[in-house]
Amino acid sequence: MRTGITLYFTRHGETDWNKALRYQGQHDVPLNETGRNQARRNAAALAALVAEPARLDYVASPLGRTRETMEIVREALGLPRAGYRTDDRLLELNYGVWQGQLAADLPQTDPAGVAWRSRDPAHWRAAGGESYVELTARVIEWLASIDRDTVIAAHAGIGRVIEGHVRGLEAARVPSLAVPHDRLMVVCHDRVEWV
Repeated sequence: MRTGITLYFTRHGETDWNKALRYQGQHDVPLNETGRNQARRNAAALAALVAEPARLDYVASPLGRTRETMEIVREALGLPRAGYRTDDRLLELNYGVWQGQLAADLPQTDPAGVAWRSRDPAHWRAAGGESYVELTARVIEWLASIDRDTVIAAHAGIGRVIEGHVRGLEAARVPSLAVPHDRLMVVCHDRVEWV
């Protein structure tokens, strides 16, 4: 990330699949009411930090849960709901055949995949999906493209990669980073703070 730029990251609010611990990945699952309230909370946190919200760039993953989160944020800031763009590089990690599966079922349905993920979380990839190493490449490419202070609404995987990259963490640590729905991550080129 370029020096002098601040990135404000919000994970989309909760969905019913999040609540059930069901892998969403790139499936388009809508927010639930708790998720909408979390988006409002993050909008209030952002409003307290930014004096001139209209001067920021706004980018979301193209999935509905992130777009709705962004629209709630923009509305709370007094901006038009639709005044943002989407970028495919901010899509969640593609979990392949794990998408739609309950986390609790995976030790029975894919024990080899669960074991691989435990051994090598950065390189593990569900059949038809992508690894965190691959996700990191597309997110870092996106980070290099931003040229002004930016608000993004994206996913847990994106937040993990951004935090891990900025903090210089080993790739194996990135997939286990916590990315809450109800906190805003403020990122500079050498610093990460959750508010």
